[in-house]
Formats: sequence, structure tokens, C-alpha cells
Amino acid sequence: EILSGLVGSEMCIRDRSEIQQRCEPLNSSRMILTADDYAAIRLTLKLASVTTVLLLTLCTPLAWWLAHTRSRWRGPIGAVVALPLVLPPTVIGFYLLVTMGPNGPVGQLTQALGLSTLPFTFPGLVIGSLVYSMPFTVQPLQRAFESLGTRPMEAAASLGAGPLDRFFTVALPLARPGFITAAVLTFAHTVGEFGVVLMLGGNIPGVTRVVSVQIYDHVEAMEYAHAHWLAGGMVVFSFLVLLALHLLQPREERRA
Repeated sequence: EILSGLVGSEMCIRDRSEIQQRCEPLNSSRMILTADDYAAIRLTLKLASVTTVLLLTLCTPLAWWLAHTRSRWRGPIGAVVALPLVLPPTVIGFYLLVTMGPNGPVGQLTQALGLSTLPFTFPGLVIGSLVYSMPFTVQPLQRAFESLGTRPMEAAASLGAGPLDRFFTVALPLARPGFITAAVLTFAHTVGEFGVVLMLGGNIPGVTRVVSVQIYDHVEAMEYAHAHWLAGGMVVFSFLVLLALHLLQPREERRA
């Protein structure tokens, strides 16, 4: 009985020491970011930057059309654009994976062109991010264009400005707050992606492993110290994004 008690006590002490090592305090010297952490941060910032630039370029004409068209297709197309707001990210990632896979239409097209399939590559992540973050670009731009009204464009037309001149010299400058909001929201939303990038990109270090996936890996490995640093950074980043959006809003909107 004494021997079994000593063995039990030793096992308890060993278990406690393992738990303490895994859940060590935040001020531990082991809590520095690893090389994989820095690689995930760089990849995440690269993905968010590329996605934001592409979406602002591609979605500006779409948002302008949605803001001014009277077509019966306005409702269905607007609903399709907004689908990522309500669909689970894993659903979007799954269908993108099927579409761009070897047997999907996009996958067959890329293979016919002599290119590799897009899943589990950085370009594939970019396409998934474009689809998943599109509402955060289109909707702020659409609201900004709708708020312009018709008077500025009519005044520019009366001065002889053509359609493109009116758009680039009148509409775009007046819609600048909408562009800032769209850029900030798109960038922040892409940084926080998890389900889509995990389904479509997997977990390849330096290629598709972004910060959210890296945090998940740390938690799975019981490396809570590293997870704390990355997760805390995401919390601070999210707060700064919301604060920036509040400060960048026009004073009239804040009062309203």
C-alpha cells in the first residue's frame, strides 16, 4: 500500500508539472514568437494586402452598378454578393475546393492550360479570400455611391464632363470615406479568416498557414503561451480596426 501510494503521488506530481509547463504564465521567457509564427504573420499580411487591393479594384464597378441600376437582376446579384455573410465559412471553402479541384470546372481549366490546381496554394487562398471578403468591400462602396445622389454628377455633366470624367473626378473623391471603410474592413476580415483558408489551403507552413491556423496548431499542441501571444495580437488588432473606423467616420454620421 505504501509503495502504491508513492507511485500515485509521483504520477500526480509529474502530471502537475506537465500541466504547469504547458500552461505557464504569460511572463515566461519561453513565450517568444517562433519562426513559424513570424512566417504565418507575414503570409497573413501578404494575403490581406493582395485581397484588399484586388477587391477594391474589382468591386468598385460592381458597387457602382448596384447603387444606380434599375435592373431586375439587382436583387439577385446583391444577394449572391452578400451570401458569405450568412454561409458558414466551411461551406464556402468546401465548394471552392470542389470547384478548383482536379475534377472541378476551374481545376480542369487550369490543368488544360498546363497549370497546377489552385487548392493548397497561395493563389487558391487569394481566390477564397476574394469570395469570402467580397461583401465587406461591395456594401460600403455601394452605400457611399448611393449617398452621393444625382446632383454632383448632373452638375459635372452640365460642365461638359463625360461619364468617365464624372466617375473619376467627382464620384470617386466624394466616395473616399466609403473606400477607406471598405479597405479597412476587407483587410481586417481577411486577417481573421479561418474556415475558408483551412478548407482550401490546408496547413502548409510558409505557403498556406496563416495566423488563425497557427493559433489553432498551438492550441492543439498545448502550446498555450505561443497561442496567447498570437491571439492577444489579434484582439489588439481588431480593437484598433474598430477604433480607426469610428475615428474615420464623418462627424455627421457619428452624431446620427
